[in-house]
Amino acid sequence: MNTEKIHKYILKLKDSFLEESEENKKMLDIYIRYIENNASDEDIEYANQQLNQILKSLGLGVLTVLPFSPITIPFVMKKAKELGIDIIPNWYKKL
Repeated sequence: MNTEKIHKYILKLKDSFLEESEENKKMLDIYIRYIENNASDEDIEYANQQLNQILKSLGLGVLTVLPFSPITIPFVMKKAKELGIDIIPNWYKKL
């Protein structure tokens, strides 16, 4: 892989993290409005979906730290696909 492709990949990754940061701020604002009884059902649905994406990212992060992660990650992804479970965050799918 040449340096130009690596550079493009890193820029895409950076952009996706920045986009996620804005969405996370919006999610937290919605939850605060929910506590104050000022959030609509659509807002709560959006916030819950964003929280779901965060939990997916954390789950993959935990898998990378485990011993034998080059073996366990593909295995977990294959089993999740067989069971119809989506464990890949949207920001990664956009890359």
